[in-house]
Amino acid sequence: MEAISIGLLGLGTVGSGVVKIIENHQDKLMHQVGCPVHVSKVLVKNIDKERAVEVDSNILTTNPDDIIKNPEINIVIEVMGGLEETRGYLQTAIENHKHIVTANKDLMAVYGPELLLAASANGCDLFYEASVAGGIPILRGLVDGLASDRITKMMGIVNGTTNFILSKMSKEGSAYEDVLKEAQALGYAESDPTADVEGLDAARKMAILSTLGFSMNIDLDDVKVKGITEITEEDLQYAEQLGYTMKLIGIAHREGEKVEVSVQPTLLAEAHPLAGVQDEYNAVYVYGEAVGETMFYGPGAGSLPTATAVVSDLVGVMKNMRLGVNGKSAATPQYEKMLKDDNEIFSKYFLRLHVSDEVGVFSNITNIFSDHHVSFEKILQVPLKERELAEIVLVTHQASLEDYENILISLRDLQAVKDVKSSYRVEGGAKR
Repeated sequence: MEAISIGLLGLGTVGSGVVKIIENHQDKLMHQVGCPVHVSKVLVKNIDKERAVEVDSNILTTNPDDIIKNPEINIVIEVMGGLEETRGYLQTAIENHKHIVTANKDLMAVYGPELLLAASANGCDLFYEASVAGGIPILRGLVDGLASDRITKMMGIVNGTTNFILSKMSKEGSAYEDVLKEAQALGYAESDPTADVEGLDAARKMAILSTLGFSMNIDLDDVKVKGITEITEEDLQYAEQLGYTMKLIGIAHREGEKVEVSVQPTLLAEAHPLAGVQDEYNAVYVYGEAVGETMFYGPGAGSLPTATAVVSDLVGVMKNMRLGVNGKSAATPQYEKMLKDDNEIFSKYFLRLHVSDEVGVFSNITNIFSDHHVSFEKILQVPLKERELAEIVLVTHQASLEDYENILISLRDLQAVKDVKSSYRVEGGAKR
């Protein structure tokens, strides 16, 4: 075969890693696909900018048409980010019969189905392993490794920024604002961290995982999202006291034909494998009817880990080119989307209340739970010095989301309840 020509959209952190791996692993790539692989053109905003990798200035361009309409380029690797403009670039590249490898989770969460259809119609591959969990091969694991199984549940720590923040808060007892500043100083968090800390980044990844794992089109709007900005040191202290660890968890659960997908702060039993995932690392726990329980763990971001996933997809495209089967790997969803109603979503819940410290208050609270047929698994009651208040911390047994939300409404209407301080989902039984 002649040399395979690559066009690279973007030369930032991940793009630089892609160039390094292609240059440094050329012998391995040659061995796998039987021909040289060259980056022929790179789209950048500023040709004169100093970069983390040395690139011949002759291959740099500020004109996307030099790549997406270039008949000599076989494969386009997109690592520039963005949504509408990038969608247009990739659509044009596909129309020009370019195979696509992308690391763009936002793009695939919003426009993935239409781009995959366009790629298939034009006989092109569109691979996107790097869009979820960086260097962890979770998408390939679902599509290939677990292809024969029926996935029933996926739980994941899929955002390294929030996991770093919660790990530091738990280990050091630091306040959220202080740890966020540290994460920004270390480069783990953006100057505007909203997408990470409000759970939006994780929600996009869970939409992609759910679409593949359940073979149905899950839209971003189908994911219930709650971020970590309201978590306090007290919440983490009580969680530890009760035998739990706090993580921002993406949950995708299928029962029968219906699914639920959410991202929210969740208390995990300390014995759960995800509870031990620290700092910026990611992990996805997968339940299959046949395989049972498996976990994918590793670095969720970074130049070389993410670039490894990108170049692995590149190898997949090149192997398909040699076999002449490009554009045949994208499968249309097998199932029609059916989402669970709130009365079909069940979980345990952690609840922290400030109430009047007087006779009969706890009885009134328990009556509200009893009216909705929800019982308690654990209860703590601590007197507070200020304003004759008491703090009640409890963990429920399994309850439907509908019942639990109605309980919260009734508690807020109860005069003796001064404040619902915090409320979180609980997964797994605690050690103690």
